[in-house]
Amino acid sequence: MNATVAWITLTGVGRRRRWPMRFTRHMAQTTPQASDELLAPLGSSLELCYQTFGDASDEPLLLVMGLGGPMTWWPTAFCEQLAERGFYVVRYDNRDTGRSTRIRQRVGRSAIVRAFLGLPVAAPYGMGDLADDAFGLLDHLGLASAHVAGISMGGMIVQTMALAHPERVRSMTSIMSTTGRRTVGWQHPSLIPVLLGSAGPDEDGYVANSLKVWRLIGSPGYPSPEEMLRARASETYRRGVSASGVLRQMLAVLTQPDRTEALRSLRVPTTVVHGMADKMVHVSGGRATAAAVPGSELVLIGGMGHDTPEELWPRLIDAIRRNADRA
Repeated sequence: MNATVAWITLTGVGRRRRWPMRFTRHMAQTTPQASDELLAPLGSSLELCYQTFGDASDEPLLLVMGLGGPMTWWPTAFCEQLAERGFYVVRYDNRDTGRSTRIRQRVGRSAIVRAFLGLPVAAPYGMGDLADDAFGLLDHLGLASAHVAGISMGGMIVQTMALAHPERVRSMTSIMSTTGRRTVGWQHPSLIPVLLGSAGPDEDGYVANSLKVWRLIGSPGYPSPEEMLRARASETYRRGVSASGVLRQMLAVLTQPDRTEALRSLRVPTTVVHGMADKMVHVSGGRATAAAVPGSELVLIGGMGHDTPEELWPRLIDAIRRNADRA
């Protein structure tokens, strides 16, 4: 295996750490400034909602969220802490999510089942389109390149970005994601009925379904308080949710190509982070990603599922900063 493996266990939480001078410099300042939520027009019919944190003269870091997740699933405090480590942080809603454009093309659940079985199906868009959206946002911001970090589907997007235009990706952090190869990174079968189930027509139904999902896929070693999960679900609903949009994104995931061989040619500094208790994307997906990218670092976290508990933020931020410093 050509990856440097860093095993992080539950016993490592809370250890005293020495912050680099970059962190000390920013900590002396006030809370990093956040922009309003803004819209970036991409082409004639697509807009992405985005927000920035920190000083535009610092190193740009694009955060890419996963399936059905708005940019606010990168918590504001997490983004502020990244800005304190010397990044100009950009988070955004993928198409079909939050306040970004909805694509007007219906996808039925039968198409999802066909794709899951490996049968041919036409998807409204694919990983390449989602990667192009991210590059379009960088163009809108006048950024020739950026560090990129993606969670789950977002990890698939940043991998696709690095393969399509490696000169525009300063470093890549792929979190709880996979290569697109069907024999790794699989979902636990118990999740399928929940993921395809209806959340109900109103906020209460959405919140109840969200609680059900996060109880299944969350980190058993770092359980999230129910009040936090409820608040996040309510905020997500009020910013805008689209059941059909989730299906379109799911189809993009299920029809993505296997990037394994292409990743072997990548020379972008890469760190792969994965939870050992992830039911949504099995840890084999992270291991396969790290094994494919030469010189990558693999960080496996005991007790972590398919979420980002606040107790693990220092570890995630350290991983992103350490990887960026290799660029």
